[in-house]
Amino acid sequence: MSFADLGLSPELLRAVTEAGYTEPTPIQAQAIPVVLAGKDVMGGAQTGTGKTAGFTLPLLQRLQPYASTSTSPAKHPVRALIIAPTRELAVQVHESVKTYSKYVPLRSTCIYGGVDMKAQVAELKRGIEIVVATPGRLLDHVEQKTILLQNVEFLILDEADRMLDMGFIPDIRRILALLPAKRQSLLFSATFSDEIKKLADTMLRQPQLIEVARRNAVSENITHLVHPVSSHVKRDLLADILNAGADGLGQTLVFVNTKFGCARLARHLQKEGISADAIHGDKSQLERSAALEAFKSGAIRVLVATDVAARGLDVDDLPYVVNFEIPGTPEDYVHRIGRTGRAGKQGAAVSLVAPEENYKLVAIEKLIKLKITQQEVPGYGPETTVEELRRYRNGHGRPRAQVAEDGFDFNRPYDSASELKPGSKPRPPRASSKPASKPQIAADGFDFSAPYVAKSAAADKAEASKAAAQEQAGGKQKSRVAFLLGGARKG
Repeated sequence: MSFADLGLSPELLRAVTEAGYTEPTPIQAQAIPVVLAGKDVMGGAQTGTGKTAGFTLPLLQRLQPYASTSTSPAKHPVRALIIAPTRELAVQVHESVKTYSKYVPLRSTCIYGGVDMKAQVAELKRGIEIVVATPGRLLDHVEQKTILLQNVEFLILDEADRMLDMGFIPDIRRILALLPAKRQSLLFSATFSDEIKKLADTMLRQPQLIEVARRNAVSENITHLVHPVSSHVKRDLLADILNAGADGLGQTLVFVNTKFGCARLARHLQKEGISADAIHGDKSQLERSAALEAFKSGAIRVLVATDVAARGLDVDDLPYVVNFEIPGTPEDYVHRIGRTGRAGKQGAAVSLVAPEENYKLVAIEKLIKLKITQQEVPGYGPETTVEELRRYRNGHGRPRAQVAEDGFDFNRPYDSASELKPGSKPRPPRASSKPASKPQIAADGFDFSAPYVAKSAAADKAEASKAAAQEQAGGKQKSRVAFLLGGARKG
């Protein structure tokens, strides 16, 4: 089957061909005819299977009769609303819309939080048919009356299960209340849950369920591997794996659970000589975009991310995904590893699992119905301490590489701070800073600070005679002084 067999317009077929696609994926082959028929859809497919094009292409064809080259904003009301849970996914969807609408005069824009609204407001004022938005920023525009939704005919919820996980369902319900009741609605998600089906019941009318794979399935192009390791030496193991020469990992996306741990791990890898950056919710949109672009272009080798990047991050031929920490919910494992093994290419998912995370691993294996191979790395066991790792490294000639940019080797012992500069000569040892002990001499001339030497009896007798003579001379001197002062001399 080709895209031409799906009934797409020549303009869309031309754009698809120029994008390099010839045959539709299973989700595209099933969803596109149903959407073109005007039916509501509840679509599910494992991530990386092309479901974005599965709703973008038929949406553009349904809107093509409204296409206009007029500059009047009134000719370009908002007719289609695509809601995505994260900024990254919204940007990715908007890129697809722009790619496939290349030869169709339909206007589109992407609005999300973390940036100034002024540019978005100016874009909306000129007239836009297709709006891709995150829930929070869309409601901001609604409250400021910078967007009107009364003409919306098509609503698409992408990654609806992630909306649920991120607490966006109340916002989604508010948005649904603002839309016309008569519309075509599509709900797409990589995974389904009972809660998602309840949401679908409130927004879809007699939807057609399309699933091209069993629920919560993972791509067969991805190999899974677990390294049991103590949480105390996880960072060291990750650095060793990334730095293992020809056998090491190439471009890698590393997932952690917290924003603090994300930034800290990226700094650690940088100190290990690995080009890495971090992306998490506390970073500005500009910083996040810069990190993503550097990773996609290959300027950095490792991107450390929280689950904010689990959706919407599309990197061509990403070979590795590493779970530095096991996610809190098994479904997030499916989304994380879905960043690799996309579009029929091979990928690998490596997980570093500490003993306290074993219960999470069991839940993941139960969800994906797969027993993951476990492989313990020599020197890194589930009970390994930092001291044991240090002894292992020293015993196997694998000390931690800690060489600064100026060539100073932190592994080599040094005597003083003067050696911190390469080529400097060691300084002579400093004199003691403690003051010398003060002499302790008695009135009779005895030096208490000098070593004691025992004297003979003759020496003692001579010293006693000398002392007696001094005492007698002193008595005469006292009498002479008394006489001069007018005292009487005794006979």
